[in-house]
Amino acid sequence: MRRKRFRHIYRCARYRGALSRRGVVRQAGDVTERPTPDAAGRESLGTLLGGRRGAIDASLPPLAFVVGWLISDRSIAWGAFAAIAVGVLVAVERLVRGKRVGAVVLSLAAVVLAAYIALYTGRPEDFFLLQLFSNAASALVWALSIVLRWPLLGVVVGTLLGQKTRWRRDPELLRAYSLASWVWVFGQYTVRVVVFGLLWWSGHVVALGIARTVLTWPLVALTIAVSGWVLHRALPDDHPGLRHPQELSRTS
Repeated sequence: MRRKRFRHIYRCARYRGALSRRGVVRQAGDVTERPTPDAAGRESLGTLLGGRRGAIDASLPPLAFVVGWLISDRSIAWGAFAAIAVGVLVAVERLVRGKRVGAVVLSLAAVVLAAYIALYTGRPEDFFLLQLFSNAASALVWALSIVLRWPLLGVVVGTLLGQKTRWRRDPELLRAYSLASWVWVFGQYTVRVVVFGLLWWSGHVVALGIARTVLTWPLVALTIAVSGWVLHRALPDDHPGLRHPQELSRTS
C-alpha cells in the first residue's frame, strides 16, 4: 500500500514539474499555457537570419574578376569574363538548390553590370564601384528606417516569424530592434563604405577583392552576433522573446 501511494505521489510530482518547465499554469482547475522567456523565445538571431551560403556566393564573382585580371596580365576583359562565367555557375547552382528565380537573376545582373562599368571606364577598380554605392545606399535606408520607427531588422525578423507588424505594437521590442539596427548601419554598411572607398580611391584592385571577401560573410556573421546581443540585452528579463510581441491594449 505504501509503495503504491509513493508511486502515485512521485508521478504527480513529475507531471507538475513537466508542466512548470513548459510554462503551464493551473488556475481554478483549468490548465492554460502562457509564453515564458525561455531559450526558444530568445533564440539566436543568426538562426533566424542565416545567410552564410548567400554571402559566400556573392563573394565568388569579385574574386574571379581579380584572379582573371591578374593571370591575364591585367586585362579587364578577361577579368570581366571570369566574373560573369563564375556568376553564371553560381546562378545555376542556386537555381538547382531551389532559390527564387528573381533573386538569382538580380544577383547575376549585378555582376554583369559591375563588369560593364569596369569595361566602360577602363579602370579595374571600378568593378567594385557598384558595391560601394549599394552599401552607401543601404546605410542611408537602414538609418532612415530607424528614424521613422520602422527599423529594418524588425521588418526582416518580423516577416520571417510571420508577425507582420505586430512587433511594432510592442514598445520594448520596437526599441530593441531600433538599437540593434544601428549595428547594421555602422558595423556593416558604413565600415564597407569606408574600406571600399579608400581602396577604390587608391586603385588597389587586389586589396578590393580581398576586402570584398573579408567584408562579406565574416563581417555579416559578426554583425548578426553583435546585433543579436544588443537585441536581447535591450529586452527586459521578463520579456518572452522575439516570437511573442507584447502588444499594448487599444484602451491603454
